[in-house]
Amino acid sequence: MTHSETGTPDFQITVKPSERSFTAMPGETMLAAAIRAGVGLPYGCKDGACGTCKCKKLAGSVVHGAHQSKALSEEEEANGLVLTCCGVAHSDVLLESRQVTTAGAFAIKRMPTRVSAMERKSADVMLLKLQLPANDSFSYHAGQYVEFILRDGARRSYSMANAPHTQATGGAGALELHIRHMPGGKFTEHVFNTLQDKEILRVEGPYGSFFLREDSSKPIVLLASGTGFAPIKAVIEHMQFKGITRAATLYWGGRRPADLYLDEWVKMKLTEMPQLRYVPVISDALPEDAWRGRSGLVHQAVLQDWPDLSAHQVYACGAPVVVDSARAAYTGQAGLPEHEFYADAFTTEADKARDAAPA
Repeated sequence: MTHSETGTPDFQITVKPSERSFTAMPGETMLAAAIRAGVGLPYGCKDGACGTCKCKKLAGSVVHGAHQSKALSEEEEANGLVLTCCGVAHSDVLLESRQVTTAGAFAIKRMPTRVSAMERKSADVMLLKLQLPANDSFSYHAGQYVEFILRDGARRSYSMANAPHTQATGGAGALELHIRHMPGGKFTEHVFNTLQDKEILRVEGPYGSFFLREDSSKPIVLLASGTGFAPIKAVIEHMQFKGITRAATLYWGGRRPADLYLDEWVKMKLTEMPQLRYVPVISDALPEDAWRGRSGLVHQAVLQDWPDLSAHQVYACGAPVVVDSARAAYTGQAGLPEHEFYADAFTTEADKARDAAPA
């Protein structure tokens, strides 16, 4: 234990089995302290909504801030599980987290970006390209996200849909984002109705622990719902660029065919990457859609094809209900090791408000 300038004790957080350690300042969440120290703990939403950062407390005292019960139940907390994103150490703490990355945590930067392109890919999906400051490098893992910082200080999170190598070299880079219109949404209403070309938007990042683990040779299941395809797209680009030949199957789900807004892009990649398979899944097709492909829930399509996932890795991104259902089914009945399920759940402000409302 060390002491801050105020005389209030700092606490040492140690993570098993990596043995990485860092110091948390008074009142600082363990995740914020880890990010500040460049220690790659797993996380997603950073506000107690998704449960991605959940890990086992082996020793020490942790007090939680506000969080959702679906992210950490009372029973899980009683059994020693903690959320690092809202858990504050009140002593030195020993954690167990298998997903700690030993290297590759990139510096978090806050910077202005300029809108360089807007392209509607469907009725409610906008492909947004942002130009980064000239000669200002921005490093991230394919699959990570940035946060937009709005004028009132509110934040909105969106994954980069392009792999880092696709940024322009020798000058300003560019980020590609896929924005779904949320009616009444503070940010998406602006994007779809009033955003101007060359407008300046402030972003901060990179954040998140959703990226391909390249130290494995296991076959990969890529599971996406809706715009959860964005970070999956970046991962596919990264695999192609790095010459990664592990077998990978993409399951992309939507309500109707138009929700698979880059279907042709995926089909093009199939011709370039023989190790990649593609299974589009539609849940609510109408007769006029003339849909002849797989129907039903996308996470269940995976189980139909892979009843035994014990030798796989799964990378899932999309609506929380899809990610949560997939995690429970794959680890519970298909034998997937819990530490081989990597997820990034898109929790909207509407989701948070609904989940926080009294029953």
